[in-house]
Amino acid sequence: MAMPRPTAAQFAYGSCTVIFSTFAMLLLSQTSSGPGVAVIAVAALALGLLVAMTVPQPRTRTATTVAARGPAADRAPVPAARISAGAGDSARRRAA
Repeated sequence: MAMPRPTAAQFAYGSCTVIFSTFAMLLLSQTSSGPGVAVIAVAALALGLLVAMTVPQPRTRTATTVAARGPAADRAPVPAARISAGAGDSARRRAA
């Protein structure tokens, strides 16, 4: 089974998390050594990957669920008496 391709939202959230968390950790730790920067970079990448993987995937509809429900299943029926009574009353008032 192949892994699904990442969505644009996953790329955006992951990239922003990596960039902002790297800057925040570098500013808060005030490190300037090579190993310290490397640890922060690895931690930011791991955090960005975690955020990107937790973004919900869009749901895809299957053809069987759409065909079973039909196009009018989502709409509630409106009683015909309510529609015709309002239209008939205004027409009668105008005629009188």
